[in-house]
Amino acid sequence: MRKIIGTAAATAAALVTVLPAAAPAAADSSSCTHHVSGPQVCIRLEGKNGWNNVVGIWTNPSKGTRHRAVQVTVNGRQYGGPVRATRVGGTISYRWSGWEQGTDAEICVRFARIDRVACEHTKYTGDRANF
Repeated sequence: MRKIIGTAAATAAALVTVLPAAAPAAADSSSCTHHVSGPQVCIRLEGKNGWNNVVGIWTNPSKGTRHRAVQVTVNGRQYGGPVRATRVGGTISYRWSGWEQGTDAEICVRFARIDRVACEHTKYTGDRANF
């Protein structure tokens, strides 16, 4: 019994030393256009190390707007075709399922009939321990 308690205590002490040093589990990032008036467009990357879900968000559509076409580009090249973003609460958004964009890639979203483009760069965040 003493051996089991000693082993459990040693394991707990090891975890206490390791956990504070562990980095967050994700490297999500976002970016928005910054204009005083007009449409506000945002992009959010959900993932890490160049493997992300991409979310395009129009944050301030008029109340009557229910949907709008949106497209995503990777390093200036269109990824797939335009898709239909729909209203979710007060915003219009679309979420592309995860795919590998690579690191140091520029990902941008653009909504139809809006001149503003929101972009974000993928980054390498390293391997993360899963606890």
